[in-house]
Amino acid sequence: MSKTNAPSPSELKTIGFTPFLFLSNQPLFHVCRDVPIADALAQASDLLFLAKSLTVDAAYTQDSDRHAWAAHYLTTMSKAVIDDVVKVLTRRPAQTRAQADQ
Repeated sequence: MSKTNAPSPSELKTIGFTPFLFLSNQPLFHVCRDVPIADALAQASDLLFLAKSLTVDAAYTQDSDRHAWAAHYLTTMSKAVIDDVVKVLTRRPAQTRAQADQ
């Protein structure tokens, strides 16, 4: 039985399975596949930083619905990216039929 080496984290990429922003129970957007996970996480961090800034603005500004909605969409996108990366990091390697039967 041969073991395959797991790919290094720098080789891992998003799988694109994670949808976000649902309308009528249909996803309008999803995370793109084949983005290096380090780049995807950096983008999620940037989106969360912007969302944090918008929520602070919303807390101190009257009539700040647009800030709150923008922050909502940014956090939704960030969560989808992070969820997609988690799916990559936690997926189990492919097994042969014999290994699955053991």
